[in-house]
Amino acid sequence: MKALGIIPARYGSTRFPGKPLADILGKPMIWHVYTRARQALENVIIATDDERIFSKAQDLGLQAVMTGSHHRSGTERCKEALEIYEQETGQAFDLVVNIQGDEPLIDPAIISTLTEGFCADTQIATLIRQENDWENLFNPNVVKVIITQDNKAIYFSRTAIPFLRDIDKRHWTEYHTFFTHIGIYAYRSDILRKIVGLNPTPLEQAEKLEQLRWIENGYTIKTNIVDYIGIGVDTINDLDRVISILKSSGNGQFQ
Repeated sequence: MKALGIIPARYGSTRFPGKPLADILGKPMIWHVYTRARQALENVIIATDDERIFSKAQDLGLQAVMTGSHHRSGTERCKEALEIYEQETGQAFDLVVNIQGDEPLIDPAIISTLTEGFCADTQIATLIRQENDWENLFNPNVVKVIITQDNKAIYFSRTAIPFLRDIDKRHWTEYHTFFTHIGIYAYRSDILRKIVGLNPTPLEQAEKLEQLRWIENGYTIKTNIVDYIGIGVDTINDLDRVISILKSSGNGQFQ
């Protein structure tokens, strides 16, 4: 299947304005994400509605497209970027990989895992990992997921699920295998075009998780279990941590 990696990049951020252009050892954050994604995918583009990000990408020789500013999510931006890029290049892509633009240390291997495990009958795929950290399990910013026996997602939640009755919460991970979500998706191109046209649903609005909209409308999300902990940059402290890791690694490779 021919895949296109898309990195949605917004300039505006409540906690960290201009994050995609944040300097990391002489290069903007978006450059680090892009170059790592290119180790896994032949075709990668940055999708942005900001001229500053677009211009910087062009200056650095990175493929980028300008999208509208009306999008409510990175998924919607990916759909428009796909259509623009297909029209510009005359190519057609079977698969779109939505790569978060704030993980400058993303391991190319997890992108490969996602795409290589994408079967002919898969509609949407994502990654999850086993969660053994008690604090993460009860952190609403860490999304939890429950899956079927054949690894299809049943539900995503900001609450620890399932609830273990009559067991002290501090010991839940000793009695059950919990999974947390890694926010990278792959979609069949035709499925991507369909899901962006769906209206918000009650579960999505309750949890503020758009993947619930897809499940509520009958789409299946295949999960792949990986042993991976990403480092998302949401604050200056996160950025300092990334820079420290890159400096200590010497060659900028994922540690």
